Amino acid sequence: MSVSAAKQQSIPSIWQCAIASALFKALLFPAYRSTDFEVHRNWLALTHSLPLSQWYYEQTSEWTLDYPPFFAYFEYALAKVARYFDVNMLKVNNLDYASDATVAFQRLSAVFTELFLAYALHEFVQRSDVKSRRLSLISALSIFLSPAFLIIDHIHFQYNGFLFGIFVLSLTLARDPHTRLHSGILFAVLLCFKHIFLYIAPAYFVFLLRAYCLKEDFSGIRFGNCVKLGTALVAVFGAAFGPFALMGQMPQVLSRLFPFSRGLCHAYWAPNVWALYSFLDRIAIIVAPRLGLSVRTEALNSVTRGLVGDTAFAVLPDIAPKATFILTLLFQLTALAKLFLAPTWKVFVAVTTLCGYASFLLGWHVHEKAILLVIIPFSLVILQDRRLVRIFRPLAAAGYVSLFPLLFTAAETPIKYAYTLLWIWIFFTAFSRASVRSSTRTYFLDRISDLYIAGLLPLLIYTAVIHNSGLFGLNQYEFLPLVFTSVYCALGVVGSWIGLNVVVWSW
Repeated sequence: MSVSAAKQQSIPSIWQCAIASALFKALLFPAYRSTDFEVHRNWLALTHSLPLSQWYYEQTSEWTLDYPPFFAYFEYALAKVARYFDVNMLKVNNLDYASDATVAFQRLSAVFTELFLAYALHEFVQRSDVKSRRLSLISALSIFLSPAFLIIDHIHFQYNGFLFGIFVLSLTLARDPHTRLHSGILFAVLLCFKHIFLYIAPAYFVFLLRAYCLKEDFSGIRFGNCVKLGTALVAVFGAAFGPFALMGQMPQVLSRLFPFSRGLCHAYWAPNVWALYSFLDRIAIIVAPRLGLSVRTEALNSVTRGLVGDTAFAVLPDIAPKATFILTLLFQLTALAKLFLAPTWKVFVAVTTLCGYASFLLGWHVHEKAILLVIIPFSLVILQDRRLVRIFRPLAAAGYVSLFPLLFTAAETPIKYAYTLLWIWIFFTAFSRASVRSSTRTYFLDRISDLYIAGLLPLLIYTAVIHNSGLFGLNQYEFLPLVFTSVYCALGVVGSWIGLNVVVWSW
């Protein structure tokens, strides 16, 4: 057996990890559940019990259906199985229903649908060059075993594993010119499952235009390819939205998908530019009187609460939705220009990541869970350039730690800490060994990255122990752990964003 074959065998396969992961996640069935658990139970009930025409009008529960139609069809299909566990979970009026059978079914549904992510990652590894399959397997395992999926899907409760499986498979198919049409179709399907992926749609548009619809020398268009792609997209969106369009319900559907009444920041600040901006405003409140600056007293209470439609700043200028849209588009366009000039697969995935960065860092009312739009595609190319490892490490560490406030109960604290720290130790070590060793010239930047990551430890100690101990009376400021977590993690995410821009433009 060759040395390379021995190394390959020393790494568990995707399917081996999937089995072990499923067994571990089964132990978490009794763990904390967020309101998202009831959200999805309600969606099971309304899609099962009501005709299609009422799905986007039903409001018995406050958790109304606000995902695109393919996800509603997905819930409808799950309900066909759910009735064999406990038919009572499928009654619309059974609000907050959570029998043992209901919990078991919903937890199992998250575990089993996540197997599509395992399949997508298996395809990613198998479609890689033979020489780079070991590196691809390391990247794939880092995604499947990601703390984000454990925290968000299997404790907090959502179906991101399944959705990102579609995303990963779409990115994988984009690598081969013969399957780029399938890549575009899959991405259209994904948009009809969850519209948050609209944030990265510009990267797909430019890549498919440049690499599939236009000739390489710009001498003309591939008319047949344009027809095939256009027909496929119309068919996908027609299948999703057609029934509602025929019923004249598109305004109602769109109003559910795009509620624009929310404030700039979520109740828990996502670690982005606006978290830093909000923090600076809080600092400005303290120093403003000494500098002769005015403070808008009516905004003092809304600055940190982040309630729906309740974001205002006391000293700094308020931010309008239009401003966030313009900034997001501007920074996406700079990355898209690179993709148009160099439409290779590596650049495509990197620019998809940059589009995710721009929307996460600069978008309106961003949820902390949207960091997956950055981490997952980044993970697919991390080992293609040694510089990316240094950039990825603070992103992953900050991104995963920023999810910790989603699990605020004491029982889950050891799980999220231990699992995330173990992931960081295993995969940061694997990435470092798999990539080319850093030169002396980059040694200083590596140490900066190490120091930043080490700084997360005192942050975790403060938020988990010191704050709640009542030392110095800090526990009376309930929002402090969230502020410190958001702001410190934002520094890591912003820094990695700058680094990735520099690397991509050097390719």
